Amino acid sequence: MTSTATAQSATASGLRDRGAAASSLYERLGGARGIAAIVDGIIALHLPNPLIKTRFASVTPDRMPAFKKTVCDFFGAGSGGPEVYTGKDLVTAHKGMNINEQELVAAVDDIVAALDRNGVGQTEKNEVVAILYSLKDQVLRL
Repeated sequence: MTSTATAQSATASGLRDRGAAASSLYERLGGARGIAAIVDGIIALHLPNPLIKTRFASVTPDRMPAFKKTVCDFFGAGSGGPEVYTGKDLVTAHKGMNINEQELVAAVDDIVAALDRNGVGQTEKNEVVAILYSLKDQVLRL
């Protein structure tokens, strides 16, 4: 390969890398389909989790589709997607629940496990966890 070809290849590679870095978290999570799969995994882990399962007791089988849609909309909108979240704000949704740090960590652990099971990369997992922890004051001890 000539030095010109090497330089062009390096430039093209650099542009691809910047393009990948510029894509939204939403796109890197697989868009609506990827997020739906992640949300299915999160719910499948939350429901039997002994530390948090009682928090989801009101989500009966007939309410599950609406609950999943709300979570998908929240996750999609929060990761840069086109979804519009129309649910309650986090403070209102969690007021009176008095969620503690152990429950928060259990929920985040489930989310990370669901991300792992869906082949999400470490960079994206780090971004999701950072977003979740940035919201903790809107969830804990309310």
